[in-house]
Amino acid sequence: MLQLDGRPLSLSQIARVAHAREAVEVAPSAHKAIHAARRVVEEIVARGDVTYGVSTGFGKLADVHIPPEQTEQLQINLVRSHSCGVGRPLSEPEVRAMMLLRANVLTLGFSGIRLEVIQLLTEMLNRGVTPVVPEKGSVGASGDLAPLAHLALTLIGEGEAFFGGLRLTSAEALRASRLQPVTLLAKEGLALLNGTQAMHAVGGLALFQAKRLTRVADVAGAMSLEALKGTPVAFDERIHRARPHPAQIAVAAHLLTLLQESEIRASHIKDDPRVQDAYSLRCMPQVHGAVRGALAHCEEILAIESGSATDNPLVFTGNGDVLSGGNFHGAPLALAFDYVAIAATDLMSISERRIDRLTNPDLSEGLPAFLAQHPGMQSGFMIAHVAAVALLNEAKILAHPASVDNLPTSAGKEDHVSMGMTGALKLRTIVENAENVFAIELLAGAEGLEFRRPLKAGRGVERAYATVRSLVPRLEEDRALAPDIAHVAEAIRAGKFDSEDEESL
Repeated sequence: MLQLDGRPLSLSQIARVAHAREAVEVAPSAHKAIHAARRVVEEIVARGDVTYGVSTGFGKLADVHIPPEQTEQLQINLVRSHSCGVGRPLSEPEVRAMMLLRANVLTLGFSGIRLEVIQLLTEMLNRGVTPVVPEKGSVGASGDLAPLAHLALTLIGEGEAFFGGLRLTSAEALRASRLQPVTLLAKEGLALLNGTQAMHAVGGLALFQAKRLTRVADVAGAMSLEALKGTPVAFDERIHRARPHPAQIAVAAHLLTLLQESEIRASHIKDDPRVQDAYSLRCMPQVHGAVRGALAHCEEILAIESGSATDNPLVFTGNGDVLSGGNFHGAPLALAFDYVAIAATDLMSISERRIDRLTNPDLSEGLPAFLAQHPGMQSGFMIAHVAAVALLNEAKILAHPASVDNLPTSAGKEDHVSMGMTGALKLRTIVENAENVFAIELLAGAEGLEFRRPLKAGRGVERAYATVRSLVPRLEEDRALAPDIAHVAEAIRAGKFDSEDEESL
């Protein structure tokens, strides 16, 4: 069971709860800070102090004083009024990740929320109650207000939730799971709504998959290199020690390991007239490595955010101060997601160039046109390459940064927003496209190896080839390739192409 105490959560921890439904609980060590912060809020209400979010309206309406007897209704109104998301629901893993992240940061004890509200969140996770959260409607400041409002709506027994594979009213889902909705007290609605956890959940799970793709890219690239009778000379450690970016060095080493014991390379090493390969083969360490570096940097940002208090105002129990600030602003994540989107698109771009070389008879070192057994009568991988180009084109459009845009909201009070949720949603689509592009490269690379038989590729490449062939047969004659691409893309998502020659980043 994962214990939540506000410490940073890794992407793998988030993925285990989101996808594998690992159980969670609030760590006993966090109870003291949560209770202390709640006492501060209760004392403010008892004294009748004017404090933002506790006894005032919100945003532009912050100067409207709310009397103590109306503070509970204020929180309910906040949740209801902000539940205006539109579009398709986020996936259940994405919402589960959002619930986990929100619960974790609330355990820090800066939010003034009761322990039992956080525990309801964790029990909903454990029992499989997942709020229906529309994916659009957040500008990423003051946090992901609309998505988090839909999450909070389920906690009070309103809105809808998924449970047992069914879409139910939240009241029905809670009742079926033997949970009771809560009545929100002073500040608790605001504590649930202010934060970056929706964009973090969507973008973080996409980043987790993108990290896997950086390793799959090496495997697919090594397979393409073998099918194209390329040379591993460019991966010599001395070259990369001369430009010592750690990820570049790691990719070069990974490629060399994948290519060990290659009979294909041994067959043409003595009489190969080429001095060097095209960039899409020769520069894999530089490009794949740069992408790894970008993703590693962004992962560090998300780790910090997963253990950060991101609502407003924050409660400081040392002297009872309740301070308004802007930790809900999604700029750190918005910029990170745009960076990952650009990096993932570049990774797709170099893969598409390798697919072209595998299918283009002018570039493929003797492979038949479009990898067809009988070119002309058969089209082989001609349109598979076209599909990869279409996916790449969409990714290039989506890679335009969302974070450079801004439109003021809340009557100008919230006059600079992050657009981080837009960036996260775009990133999710780019990663899905990339999974399909690498599926196409793996299929084309495996087909290319068929024409080099009986010679075998490197040991790691042969393992990947065997995985491809366990999913789809050789292309003896034209067939619909859409199911083949889907099968291999799903295997990529499931980790079946994770290299045994390299530990996870």
